Amino acid sequence: MNRSSGYGKLVRDRIPQIIRANGAEPVTYVADAEEYRDRLRDKLGEEVAEFLQADDARAPEELADVLEVLHALATDLGLDARQLEKIRQGKAIERGGFANRIVWTGNQ
Repeated sequence: MNRSSGYGKLVRDRIPQIIRANGAEPVTYVADAEEYRDRLRDKLGEEVAEFLQADDARAPEELADVLEVLHALATDLGLDARQLEKIRQGKAIERGGFANRIVWTGNQ
């Protein structure tokens, strides 16, 4: 679901340069803070969907795209990568990670 106003999509910072290098002229604008956050959330959904559809060969590249968006979202929330990792580690200590492959099917 696209929560942002208008049309278009958030792209990486160098995409307009790449488009120009390929002989076209991109039409762009800079989103305000609220639209940027909405578009980052939309982008996260887009990148997660691409990861879920990727085969094993493409999955690492798609996962890196997810991580790039996560870093941008963290920055937008006032966190750097170190702070985000500290939060992740705290949750892992408190609740564990996913290394043991445990699947919960309910309670008795």
